[in-house]
Amino acid sequence: MKNKQNNSRRTFIKQASAAAIGFTIVPRYVLGGKGYKAPSDKLNIAYIGIGGRAEDHIRSTKGTENLVAFCDVDTKRAENTLKEFPKVPLYKDFRKLFEAEHKNIDAVMIATPDHTHTPAALMAMDLGKHVYVEKPLTHNIGEARQLLIAAQKSKVVTQMGNQGASLDCNAVIAEYIQSGVIGKVEKVHVWTNRPVWPQGVPTPVQKEVVPNTLDWNLWLGPAPYREYNKAYLPFKWRGWWDFGTGSLGDMGCHIFQVPYRALNLKYPTAIEASATTVWSGDFVEANYPDSCPPSSMVKFTFPGVDLFWYDGGIKPMRPEELGENEPFGSWDGGALFEGEKGKLLCDMYGDNPVLLFKDKQKKVAKPEPFLPRFTGSHQMVWVNACKGLGKASSPFEDAVPLTETLLIANLAIRCYDVKKLQAGKTPDSWAPYDYPGRIRLLWDAEKMTVPNYPEANDFISRVNRVY
Repeated sequence: MKNKQNNSRRTFIKQASAAAIGFTIVPRYVLGGKGYKAPSDKLNIAYIGIGGRAEDHIRSTKGTENLVAFCDVDTKRAENTLKEFPKVPLYKDFRKLFEAEHKNIDAVMIATPDHTHTPAALMAMDLGKHVYVEKPLTHNIGEARQLLIAAQKSKVVTQMGNQGASLDCNAVIAEYIQSGVIGKVEKVHVWTNRPVWPQGVPTPVQKEVVPNTLDWNLWLGPAPYREYNKAYLPFKWRGWWDFGTGSLGDMGCHIFQVPYRALNLKYPTAIEASATTVWSGDFVEANYPDSCPPSSMVKFTFPGVDLFWYDGGIKPMRPEELGENEPFGSWDGGALFEGEKGKLLCDMYGDNPVLLFKDKQKKVAKPEPFLPRFTGSHQMVWVNACKGLGKASSPFEDAVPLTETLLIANLAIRCYDVKKLQAGKTPDSWAPYDYPGRIRLLWDAEKMTVPNYPEANDFISRVNRVY
């Protein structure tokens, strides 16, 4: 009997995980026609990852929707949620959650570390469940395309967790730009104060005892196996390439959303990066390939406009039109548009816009609204879309190009490090090379390749660990 149960479970997981699954569970509102609501008027939601950032998702939905199931590999991290909702079934493995609860759930909210977003989201969509996935959508570019294909096939409602996409201020910036208030935009600068966790650090060599509240194997999931160390979590995983996507992954999806919407951007045609050099001694460059660099600058070339990214405390030069005592973006980031007629400065979500002209007396009226607005929290915009009440504000069709762009930048950052290693570590070896190794990568979005530097293609996707 036990063998039969095990075989049944393995068969279920294999079927649910297959990319070419041959059936789709159609959402109830589709079966009932446009505007149809479930009899309970509530969405049955499962939550994968219930600590940290996920607590906000639960707060946003607990009053109006049904909390059907929880999943978390770390009961310490999930402590607050478990105390508040002791009766909601808890699973450590999302595969077991889907096996047990797939008939009871309509939708899934995923708020795990970056490297486990895609496996959970693919399984949910294969089962016909609407999905809300935290930013960045995926850990690598190949996964992003996988999610887009799965979303198109399953026709479920999707949303990435870059909440600025639901804010009115995001639309206001787009209306200023698209109305031509500052003329044709030629350059955009975006920046963040991240990382606010360690980066550019050596890989831990000491094996530590895994806390009894954590399932380390499940936390690693598809990432290559390594021994547990407190240097990886919580939160610090963002700075390790196997798990996170650095500052770009953490804040890029928020800040890039502003120019992406304003300028209707899709994919860049070229990317160029430079990154902080870390030294382990006099004239001896440290080699910490597992860890993201402490800071970086990236230039993205789009048709007609260049976009510049700065992190790790680096910012663009202060515009001369800005007064000495006026704030230059918010504490955690901002965006600056440079147009033919003037400039526009705003905070990270597009709030607090400031128009900058050489004639400081010039006044421009705010454009009349012409872009869509969304009601409620970013999470509830998605919930209502699942019920057939409006549209998602950051569906995968928009979120995938945005996420891919950030991950393409990480290709340039990682290849920058590779080139430095090839250049050697001693002063005598610098001369024949373009030290410290800046590389301009060309990007073929259709083929999803870097044609001029094949080494970069190694980072587009990876083979996942079986666990």
